[in-house]
Amino acid sequence: RVQYQHPAGGVWNEWYLQYPGDRVGWLADAQGRYFLTSRRRLSEGAELPDFASVKVGERVDLGTEQTFVVAEKAVATAVSADGNIPWAFRPQAAHRFADLNGPEGAFATIEFGEDKLRLFVGQQVSLEELHLNGHSGEDADIWAATPDTSALQISCPQCGSPLTLHAPETLRVACPACNSLLDCQQGTLKFLQTLNFEGEKPLIPLGKVGTLFGDEYTVIGFMVRYAVFEGRDYPWSEYLLYHPRKGFRWLVRNRGHWSFVEPLSVSAAPDLRGAEISHRGSSFRIFDQGTAYVRSVVGEFYWRVTTREQAMTADYIAPPHMLSVEDTVSDKGHERNLSLGTYVERETVEQAFGLSELPVPWGVGTIQPKPDYSDVWRLWIAFGAVLVVLHFVLPLLSYPVELFYFLSALLALSAIPVVLLFLNHQFEVNRWRESDFSPYARGDE
Repeated sequence: RVQYQHPAGGVWNEWYLQYPGDRVGWLADAQGRYFLTSRRRLSEGAELPDFASVKVGERVDLGTEQTFVVAEKAVATAVSADGNIPWAFRPQAAHRFADLNGPEGAFATIEFGEDKLRLFVGQQVSLEELHLNGHSGEDADIWAATPDTSALQISCPQCGSPLTLHAPETLRVACPACNSLLDCQQGTLKFLQTLNFEGEKPLIPLGKVGTLFGDEYTVIGFMVRYAVFEGRDYPWSEYLLYHPRKGFRWLVRNRGHWSFVEPLSVSAAPDLRGAEISHRGSSFRIFDQGTAYVRSVVGEFYWRVTTREQAMTADYIAPPHMLSVEDTVSDKGHERNLSLGTYVERETVEQAFGLSELPVPWGVGTIQPKPDYSDVWRLWIAFGAVLVVLHFVLPLLSYPVELFYFLSALLALSAIPVVLLFLNHQFEVNRWRESDFSPYARGDE
């Protein structure tokens, strides 16, 4: 096993594997995700870019049938190693790499050594697919890839309040009692600074367990982020969810509207240059872009989060879904993360976490589904059918039908579709009201 430290503070492991027949491979585990790769020789005619020319978001020809997109380019640091490693390991050595994503979970990484490039190609996998549950023996405890689901109890070094750490990947902890930001290294907490907590308090208590989309998650962190436009702050809050086998997810609240956010491969939407992108047959339209800042944090996080931390963002919507792109750039690299948000009703969040009386959302949510008027349409059809039947049947029964009343009923009936179309139009106008990319502002259909 080799352990590296990411420039953003995170740590990941790479396990050296030996298969039958003297074949070898690598298993990387990072932020609850697992990638199984093997060394790949370049095919004839294929050329890898050098480290300086690699650009996040560009397509790279690896000589395979799959199209790979650069998701990250960075310089990490070698931390430690265990067991047999097929090269001379040097602690604190710079590790230059680029990670690439392909379709259907395909994954590749390029290592830029001092003398040559090395290419590794493989697939993102789950723990279930690795079948590690039955391992045993003297080396069983070294498998960090099999998560320990028990929580770690520890005390804040500043105020002595008890803290519970749920995720083995935790690097930063913000104490909810004294607002101390703490650095976490192997269960030991080191005070960094006192935070000025601004904005809303978490509505879902830290440590609360809930079930969303069939999986059980623990709320381990909470942060308030915001964007600035024309001198005005637009805040929203994010709850970090942890599942010991699926890794991390987010529950986002914006103006009282909720969405469940999960990571995607950047290859899911490789072309981000236009106003629309396509994903799984749906067309997503640009809604907003800018810079997002961190205002306040509480709980635990898998990277070295700080207040005023910033990332360039772009949001594309196809209600009830949102594709969000975040680019984080530093002097040691550039990382792009793509995520998919799905609208969640307030009542669903209450039921999932056993809460009641969460604040009612206001306005139209960015990815809130349109109102369901199906019952109104069914009533309209039934009323129209009754009206037609009465018009033809009543005269046969010697009950004359006054033309005025019939036309009045017909006019009222025909007004219903117009009203529903108007309501749908206004719903979309309100959805796009605060977007610089509103199709209604440009007169588009």
